[in-house]
Amino acid sequence: MSGHTILIVEDDRDLREALTETLELAGHQVLAAEDGNAALRVLEQESVAAVVTDYQMSPMDGHALLQRIRARMPDLPVLMMTAHGTIPLAVAAIRDGANDYLVKPFEVAELIARIEQLSAPPCSVPGMVAEDPLTLETLALAARVAPSDATVLLTGESGVGKEVFAHYIHGCSRRADGPFVAINCAAIPENMLEAVLFGHEKGAFTGAHAARAGKFEQAQGGTLLLDEISEMDLALQAKLLRVLQEREIERVGASECVSLDVRVLATTNRDLKECVAAGAFREDLFYRLSVFPLELPPLRRRCGDVLPLARFFLRSACGGQRTVPEISSEAERILEAYHWPGNVRELANLMQRTLILCNGDRILPGELRFESIADEIPDAAPDNSLHEGLRSREERMIIDALTRGVSRKQAAEILGISPRTLRYKIARLRQAGIRIPGSRQVSAA
Repeated sequence: MSGHTILIVEDDRDLREALTETLELAGHQVLAAEDGNAALRVLEQESVAAVVTDYQMSPMDGHALLQRIRARMPDLPVLMMTAHGTIPLAVAAIRDGANDYLVKPFEVAELIARIEQLSAPPCSVPGMVAEDPLTLETLALAARVAPSDATVLLTGESGVGKEVFAHYIHGCSRRADGPFVAINCAAIPENMLEAVLFGHEKGAFTGAHAARAGKFEQAQGGTLLLDEISEMDLALQAKLLRVLQEREIERVGASECVSLDVRVLATTNRDLKECVAAGAFREDLFYRLSVFPLELPPLRRRCGDVLPLARFFLRSACGGQRTVPEISSEAERILEAYHWPGNVRELANLMQRTLILCNGDRILPGELRFESIADEIPDAAPDNSLHEGLRSREERMIIDALTRGVSRKQAAEILGISPRTLRYKIARLRQAGIRIPGSRQVSAA
């Protein structure tokens, strides 16, 4: 951001002058204001690259100023300074639109580094596709928390892309040049997880033929992702809590501690509050991990991502070895109407199967083979479920397909379901008194 203009908003004159001099020595042009109202007047007359504002000011504090800036200039970077370094305040500032925060007192080098970070271009990670407004909103929130070292708890159903978001947060952080280390807490036996996390000394247990650094040490200077944290044993949760509090670890079998410089991210597909209530997860660890909770919406709630993701997975599966097939409009409608119980992971698998079945350069509905039991007749359905289904896109698609005047077999192919399933759905529609296009109102059985 060197060569651009920075606005300093600070009611303490001595500190304001010191910050101004510091940033000027670092090569920045600086404007200064003594409070929020003065800052707004400056912004009306001058163009700035970023705002560095104190939180505690009068009559307009930093929070109110942030809100006014976001209403007028939503893309202007804002760095919040506060002497009240509480976690709730920092989280609130980021959620309300602050790009980063600093707790007073801070080092000069830290301030300069934070300002330079604000000018960094948005990072990109493999597999990150975001076009739906809901995804873009979540991504923007992730970008805001990324520059801080706050612990982020990523929640959401299996397959929504929690690890991809974790990579994004790491890539947008000041630790981007450091290691990104991930460990799946559900994939390692309980009796081995402690040694894998914290490391061990030679002879610490049977089979420990040499000393080995754990995941925490491997992530020094970078980010550690604790995937599926809800599967961790209660006894190990207590040890993890101490590590997060003390910022140091003790290898299994060691007598000395190792200081840590690691940012921790965690993921879970469970409701941790329910786990706490059931006694399966420590409440104190929950609040230690949930400094900044970030819930990722399921794919069925972000339909705008379905087709872009489908094309992305097709390109990845082709790998430059064959022409990427086009998705037909009929297949597109099916993909957008599907409920995606397996989320993004299911879509990726579907596209790989589809590529195997596709013989030409165009994907047809009959080449879509879903993982869910879509071709089986349900055992029963509540009487009121049909009318709810009619409001769904799937039921509307059935009516649309039949309206075209094609045969039942062709309609089933268009919809990507078996003729047997189509007959069942038609029968249910008829029972509800819905007129079926092209039907003479006889039994579909």
